Amino acid sequence: MAGNLINGAQTVLECLMREKVEVIFGYPGGVTLPFYDALYDSPIKHVLVRHEQNAAFAAQGYTRATGKIGVCCATSGPGATNLVTGLVDAMMDSIPIVAITGQVSSKLIGSDAFQEADTFGITRSCTKHNFLVKTLAELPKAIHEAFHIAASGRPGPVLVDITKDAFQANGHYTPVNSIHLPGYRVNTEGHAGQIRRAAQAMWEAQRPMVYAGGGIIHAEAREELRRLVELLDAPAVTTLMGLGGLASTHPNFISMPGMHGSYAANMGMSGADLLIALGVRFDDRVTGRVAAFAPHAKVIHVDIDPAEVGKIRTPEVPIVGDVKKVLERILEEMESTAGEMKSKNADARREWWQQIRAWQKQHPLEATFSNDEIKPQHLMAEIDRLSGGEAIVCSDVGQHQMWAAQLIKFNHPRLWINSGGLGSMGFGLPAALGAQYARPDKLVFAICGDGGFQMSIPELATIANQSLPVKIIVMNNGYLGMVRQWQELFYNNRLSQVQIDTFPDPEKLAGAYGFKGRTVERPSQLRAALEECVREPGPYLLNVRVTPFENVYPMVPAGGAINEMVLAPPQPVEVA
Repeated sequence: MAGNLINGAQTVLECLMREKVEVIFGYPGGVTLPFYDALYDSPIKHVLVRHEQNAAFAAQGYTRATGKIGVCCATSGPGATNLVTGLVDAMMDSIPIVAITGQVSSKLIGSDAFQEADTFGITRSCTKHNFLVKTLAELPKAIHEAFHIAASGRPGPVLVDITKDAFQANGHYTPVNSIHLPGYRVNTEGHAGQIRRAAQAMWEAQRPMVYAGGGIIHAEAREELRRLVELLDAPAVTTLMGLGGLASTHPNFISMPGMHGSYAANMGMSGADLLIALGVRFDDRVTGRVAAFAPHAKVIHVDIDPAEVGKIRTPEVPIVGDVKKVLERILEEMESTAGEMKSKNADARREWWQQIRAWQKQHPLEATFSNDEIKPQHLMAEIDRLSGGEAIVCSDVGQHQMWAAQLIKFNHPRLWINSGGLGSMGFGLPAALGAQYARPDKLVFAICGDGGFQMSIPELATIANQSLPVKIIVMNNGYLGMVRQWQELFYNNRLSQVQIDTFPDPEKLAGAYGFKGRTVERPSQLRAALEECVREPGPYLLNVRVTPFENVYPMVPAGGAINEMVLAPPQPVEVA
C-alpha cells in the first residue's frame, strides 16, 4: 500500500498486517466506525465479543496459547474503560497484547464530549506503555512501536488511543523499517561473571531447588529448564504461571509451591540451601511471610526485568537477562566442568532427594472421592484423565483454579491459562474463547466456578457464533467458594453474601445459544458426562454440582510462612 492514498484506519490495518496479526477481538462504536469500515475489506478476521473486558481476556487467551501478540479493540469512553481490567490483568501476568481504542476528535478532547474519557491517563499505570495518536503521521510509528514494546523485555500490554480525525485523515503510508526508542534498552544476555558464579553455586549446593515461573513460558525456555534440572538433578517447582514449563510427568517436577502448593514443594523451598529462581517475581502467594521464606538458601535470581531483581528478596547472584539465553550460557559453564564437579556433594544430594520423596509420601496431592457427592478433586482428576497432559485448560478464579493447578497435569507450556496476579473472576470463559480460536486443533476446557461463569455468560453467544468447540465445565458448589473458605476459617464461619442461590438451567441456557448442556450431580454419572461433553463436536456446557463446603488444602494462612501449612480441616475435639 505504500504510495497509495489511504486513510488512518486503513493505515492501522496495514500496520497490523505487517505485524502478522490474524484476528482482532473487539466491539465497535461511534469513533471507531472508520476503523470498522476499513476492516470490512481487510483479510484480518474480527471476533465480535459481547463485552469489551472479554475482548482483552480473549486476546490474552490467544496470546497465552500461541505466544503471538493478541489484539483487542474498543471504542471511546465506556468501551475503553471496559478494557481496563483486562489490561491490568495482562500487566500483572506479563502478557503481551495490543489494545486499540478510539478517541473523540482531537479538537473535542477536554470538552467532555459524548463518550469522551481520558483513556491515555486512565491506562498509564495499567499498561507497559500507551500512546495517544492525534495525527495520521504518528500512526505507523505508534502501532509498530506498540508491538515491539509489548513483546520485548518483560512482556506486557500496550494501548494505542487514536482520535477519530486521525482515523479519517488521508495520506500516504510509509513503511516503518526500524524501531528506535531512546532510553528503552533491554539487557538480554546477562552478566558473564554472574553467570559463572551461578554455575559454580549450583555445583556447590547440597540442597538445590529450582523455582521456575512464567518467565520460562514467555522466553520459550522449556528445553533449557529441562536440561538444567537433569544436569543438576535438582528438584523443581513451577509457579501458578509457570505450570507446563517443566512437564508435570518429569521425575524432578514436584508441584506448584505457595499458598496452595504441596507440602513437599513448600518444605523443599524452606529447606533448600540454594534457590535457583528463574523468571519469577517472588510473589506473595508463593513466599508467604517473606522474612521466613527459604531462610537457609542463597538465591540465584534470573529475570528480564531489573526492577524485579532484589525487589522482594535480595539475591546473592542477581542476573538480569532473558532467561533462555542466560540458561544456555549457564549450561555451557556447567557442562564444561561437569566431569570434575558432578560428584561433588553427591551424597548430600542423594539425602536431599530422599527427604523430598519422604515429604511427597507424607502429604501427597491426591484427589479425594465420595460415593455420595462429587468432590471437586474428583472432577479435576477426571478432567486430567481426559486431557492426558495435552489439552488447553483455561481457568477462572477461585477454589476450582487451585484444585485444577494442583491436580491437572501439563506436559507442555501454553496449556494452562489463568488469571494469576490479578485474579480476575470472569476470565476463564473469554480466555478459552481466544485460546480455542488460536488453536482449533486443541481440546480446550474452560473450568469455571458458578460465580465467575455468571460474570461471563454473554460470551456463550460469541462461542456459539464462532462455532468454537469449547468444553465449559462449571464447578458449581453454590458459593463464592474461596471467599466462603476464608470466612469459615478466619471470620468465625460468618458467611456473608457468598451463597449463590440461583443458577440457570444449563440445558436451557446452552440450548438458547444452540448447543448442548446438562447438569450432573452423582459421582457415578461424572465420567460418562465428561466423556459425552468431550465427544460432542461443538461447544458444551456441563454444570457439575460438587460438595458445597469442601476447602482447598494445603493452605498457608495470610501472614504465615510457607512451611506453616494447614494440611486438612480442623478435627473436632472429643470431650471425655
